[in-house]
Amino acid sequence: MEPLAASPDGVDLDRPSAARVYDYYLGGSHNYAVDREMARQIVRLMPNVPRVARANRAFLRRVVEHLVAAGVRQFLDIGSGIPTAGSVHEIAQRLAPDSRVAYVDVDPVAAAYGRTVLVGNPHVGVVQEDLRRPDRVLSDPDLLRVLHLDQPVAILMLSLLHFVPASDDPAGVIAHYRDAVASGSYLAISHVGLLPRPPVEGERILTVYEQVGTPLTPRTEAELTALLRGFELMEPGLVAVHLWRPEDVGEPADGSDDILSGFRAAVGRKP
Repeated sequence: MEPLAASPDGVDLDRPSAARVYDYYLGGSHNYAVDREMARQIVRLMPNVPRVARANRAFLRRVVEHLVAAGVRQFLDIGSGIPTAGSVHEIAQRLAPDSRVAYVDVDPVAAAYGRTVLVGNPHVGVVQEDLRRPDRVLSDPDLLRVLHLDQPVAILMLSLLHFVPASDDPAGVIAHYRDAVASGSYLAISHVGLLPRPPVEGERILTVYEQVGTPLTPRTEAELTALLRGFELMEPGLVAVHLWRPEDVGEPADGSDDILSGFRAAVGRKP
């Protein structure tokens, strides 16, 4: 994709965006100088962070492929970020051309460029909204144009919920989405886990995110499991993101890479 030539109205170019920083980690060009500077700060503290972003992207691909094979044809990608190669609609529609996808992101750049890139694809919609306003997300005309909520939907919340503090009741927010979708729907999450002995560099990264106004909230295994209440966990359960049904049997499974092993992932099905 071409680099950003201009910013949509309302974008604060003095403040980094988590979506655009993530785009930088993935090697994308849809980011600004302020985003690149924050990303470089993070990478200086912990050089493996881009590897985690790539592992998360690979998890997204495996989840979508698995769910399409299971018969799912509707995807609600919340916190979708900047459209890049290997986005949900590309994966799903390659395997099942009738797949429908609604992308949701609060970042105006993600929404604006998503609409630009996806022009001409009638099975994809883009919603600019905050996930913490589920009523507004779920009633958006562009979402309702492509998704039928009385049929199973795969809700994707990848690398997102750690930006939702406990005070905003992330479990309650998820429950709202869960109750709005049909039986046979799915929820996939990936999330920064709370390590028993967080590395000093990790604490510094949390400080950087807090300083720019997007604080991270790592969560324990019990807290992450609670987010999936009402969904039946699929095998292998809540695991490191690179170990959810991996294709590469050579992936380290012994926790030797703390940052990768500390990034957790799970998929659950609504009975």
